[in-house]
Amino acid sequence: MSQTVVITGANRGIGLALAAQWKARGDRVIATCREPSAVLDKLGVEMIDGIDVSRDDGVTNLRSGLGDTRVDVLFNNAGIMCNETIEHMHYDQIRDQFEVNTLGPLRVTLGLLENLHAGSKVGLLTSRMGSIADNTSGGRYGYRISKAALNAAGKSLAHDLKPLGIAVALLHPGWVQTDMTGHSGNLTTEQAAANLIERMDALTMDNTGTFWHSDGTVLPW
Repeated sequence: MSQTVVITGANRGIGLALAAQWKARGDRVIATCREPSAVLDKLGVEMIDGIDVSRDDGVTNLRSGLGDTRVDVLFNNAGIMCNETIEHMHYDQIRDQFEVNTLGPLRVTLGLLENLHAGSKVGLLTSRMGSIADNTSGGRYGYRISKAALNAAGKSLAHDLKPLGIAVALLHPGWVQTDMTGHSGNLTTEQAAANLIERMDALTMDNTGTFWHSDGTVLPW
């Protein structure tokens, strides 16, 4: 059965690959982004641009663009990563990452609650770099902090949305060849997207709130 899928940050990278694959299997895809891209234009999916998830008015614009559209899958993909070390700490960068990576998915999910329904699924693209137990190298303070906070928010969302019949997945895509990683990953965006879609397909009310690697491995908090 065809689904209506909303993806944030869909103009490149993993978000673009997700849009292409969900569309290819027959789902209705609504791609959102701050700036459209030529590649996204060519996909032929519905697009709502000018959406900045770090701003309250970005979510207002998204709600306006969706109207009363019934959303089956909401995939919060938009994110940024900067690099801070103890020698070079940038608190403004950390705040920016927190706004986009943590508060952005929370803003979008709560802002679109009226579009979601019993049986809807929410995906949160997090990272194993947000795992406290798995931190063996330090550094990347803003990214780690923002993703750890997203994991906490996602776990709370899973509990709070469960009575509404809405399931939540916290998903690490793997080490993916994107602009964010300098294209140094061991997975293509297409491979990561296929794994992420498989995880979303397998998401149920019984496993809501789980922190997964896209390959299906459960990750430590």
